[in-house]
Amino acid sequence: MAYDSPMFDEIIEPMRAELTNIGFEELHTPEDVISAFENNSGTTLVVVNSICGCASGIARPAVRQALESGPKPDHLVTVFAGRDVEATAKAREYFTGYPPSSPSIGLLKDGKFLYLIERRQIEGHKVQDVKNELSEALEKYFG
Repeated sequence: MAYDSPMFDEIIEPMRAELTNIGFEELHTPEDVISAFENNSGTTLVVVNSICGCASGIARPAVRQALESGPKPDHLVTVFAGRDVEATAKAREYFTGYPPSSPSIGLLKDGKFLYLIERRQIEGHKVQDVKNELSEALEKYFG
């Protein structure tokens, strides 16, 4: 379901800014996703952002902390579930073997999917746990 209203945009703007303020590029269309995933060489961290509490209280802080201390991907991109519906669906097509999940955090290298932290690994967990999981994955795949 897409939420298409100025009020929703106002509500989610700070949630988007948490990632864009630390260098994430927003992908709004399927074409944006294809370009970012297939045309960028090197490493890519993608966050499927969400309005839910586990995105606000756990996922986004964990991503920020992991990036402060670990290997830095070449590209940081994000889609917003519930808002950028078609872009989110396109991004999820790359996460083979995983059901749709938001929030989620994925890693790609040269357009090839490597790793995903799903909502079930975020919701109900501590920021430090998710940060550690992401940091270990960044080191393993990008270090």
